[in-house]
Amino acid sequence: MTEFSFGCVGVRADRYAAGPTLVFRLRVTAADNARVHALALRCQIRIEPARRAYEPAEADGLTDLFGERSRWGNTLQPVQFAQVSVMVPSFTGEIETDLVVPCTYDMEIAATRYLTALTDGEVPLLMLFSGTAFTGAGGFRIEPVPWDREASFRMPVATWREMVEQHFPGCGWIRLPRDTMDALLAYRSRHALPSWEATLKALLDGGAAADPPRSDPFRTLTGTTGRTDP
Repeated sequence: MTEFSFGCVGVRADRYAAGPTLVFRLRVTAADNARVHALALRCQIRIEPARRAYEPAEADGLTDLFGERSRWGNTLQPVQFAQVSVMVPSFTGEIETDLVVPCTYDMEIAATRYLTALTDGEVPLLMLFSGTAFTGAGGFRIEPVPWDREASFRMPVATWREMVEQHFPGCGWIRLPRDTMDALLAYRSRHALPSWEATLKALLDGGAAADPPRSDPFRTLTGTTGRTDP
């Protein structure tokens, strides 16, 4: 079988994509200058949090994912980032190609929460490859890409932040259950509030002014629907 090796030589934020998108630059090498007609490649990308150090502020932001820092020896496990496919065109020996990875800013996703907590430095990634190769110099044969093919890459945190700012400049994003969202909309309408920012600020100010014991500012909303707090 043809021996393949993979490497990642760079990453950029796609400024023309409809949604948050990273473009990784892959280098694919076929041993012995082999002829490859096409390569149907699958790539699983994982974050390996144990492969970098963290500032105190970053550690505080990662508590909900990995627990207290004293437990990180057991809890700092890999986090799934993406799983994508790409069709690599014909080449002989070596080629570079783009791997397009759609991303999300949904804070329910563990990878997003991890990346948002980082302030600087690099994100340690492990890229795992598999797929099907169509090879042959004088003919045509089909070969599997072994499951043990992988490549490490350190993505700059600045690249992630650049991508987020392109689509959510100066903003955050949260997902709410439909009934909580309906109650929030009703609260905004009752108080004639001009924006969602003003609505949340009014709720937070109301919660801060409450007498001890302090209640969750969203309790007023969820209590009207019969749903427990999310």
